[in-house]
Amino acid sequence: MSGEDQYSLNQDLHHHYTEHEHSERLSGHGHVHDEESLRRIINRLSRIEGHIRGIKTMVQESRPCPDVLVQIAAVRGALDRVARIILDEHLTECIGRAAQQGNIEVEIEELKAALDRFLP
Repeated sequence: MSGEDQYSLNQDLHHHYTEHEHSERLSGHGHVHDEESLRRIINRLSRIEGHIRGIKTMVQESRPCPDVLVQIAAVRGALDRVARIILDEHLTECIGRAAQQGNIEVEIEELKAALDRFLP
């Protein structure tokens, strides 16, 4: 989440839904997310951020490489789980909304472009 998106989230926490623009999106339409869902994702990312700091400390302390690799694998798994949550929500919320609004082709193209960058 960019600093601008985070600012938008912080400004709108009193609303049940948060809307923010993705300036790089092809369609340029607003994106609406459930506040509780955003909070859960942000909390997960905060835990991952703390875990990464722990890995950095392990490296600084010259901890055994296999131990560091196990922790890196844990972070990868946690990131994959967050990505899955975001993808699931995108498919149910954003794609569904685009289908209702008649612009599903644009939304699907954006998803394909994102997956091209996301998948190895």
